[in-house]
Amino acid sequence: MIKILIGKNEENQRLDRFLRKYYRNAPLSAIYKMIRKDIKVNGKRGKEDTILYCGDELSIYISEEESQEFQVEKKLHKAKRQFGIAYEDENILAADKPFGLLTHGDFFEKKQHLTNQVISYLAEKKEYAAEREKTFTPAPANRLDRNTTGLVLFGKNAAALKELNAMIRQKDFVSKYYLTITAGTMKEPLHLFDRMTKDEQTNKISLVETGGRLMETIAVPLETYGGYTLVEVHLITGRTHQIRAHLAAAGYPIIGDTKYGDSRVNRKVAQQFGLTTQFLHAHRLCFNNAAGCLKYLTGTEIIAPLPQRTESIKQKIFGQNNGGI
Repeated sequence: MIKILIGKNEENQRLDRFLRKYYRNAPLSAIYKMIRKDIKVNGKRGKEDTILYCGDELSIYISEEESQEFQVEKKLHKAKRQFGIAYEDENILAADKPFGLLTHGDFFEKKQHLTNQVISYLAEKKEYAAEREKTFTPAPANRLDRNTTGLVLFGKNAAALKELNAMIRQKDFVSKYYLTITAGTMKEPLHLFDRMTKDEQTNKISLVETGGRLMETIAVPLETYGGYTLVEVHLITGRTHQIRAHLAAAGYPIIGDTKYGDSRVNRKVAQQFGLTTQFLHAHRLCFNNAAGCLKYLTGTEIIAPLPQRTESIKQKIFGQNNGGI
């Protein structure tokens, strides 16, 4: 018999969903057979939709060998920390992602990515133990492209991650603001509405008249000089490459953006500033209506300054005395 004590990171989920995470190698047929014949919750038969609470005890009438066979061994892949910390408390961490770092791993990079670095950091602080946490791993609630810098929110426990994900999906809970420099002189704020489709092969989006998914972006010019504009972008929806594609379609391509930008401008900024990727930084997050276990964050603003590299480019273009709009 196997006994499992439900902890904070396992509570408030259905029995069948918990088991599917705990026994990732088990076929669904084995999971539901366990529920019908081999499991008791606090000494009583449970059902698929039985909600588990902290402190509940599961008794599973299978052998230790079978239990081990059904589990996936969680290994901690230690990674050297490259990210900054813009904010941290017992529930969340706002990482300041540097240039060139993936938010998640991919086929080529399985270790040295932001998510793994955050997990390693929390393990070193003894706030996360992979060998103990069978169904939960700290994870980001938003993501940034490899060459976009700035704020990425992580839930450090299951309840916080669930709330972050819910707030990010809905409007008016978390406002996300980016800094960018565009080609062209933007004199007035833009409120952009369009629909988009994505080409999976080219990993590029296109604006379409009908169908597709809605994109909404607000762009506010902060400074203009020499045919460039420093812009703060309020991201209302969160589509792939939304800011880059939306501003380019509006006539204000982001400098350095090889996918959606202006090739002539890009050659110029590469020669002048050594910039060969998009100038885009997630610099500000505002919790407008935080909820649940994160309600205390309501009214909190988190800021990540521009990295030294992009701050230097901004200063070279706009200087201290070039004037504003």
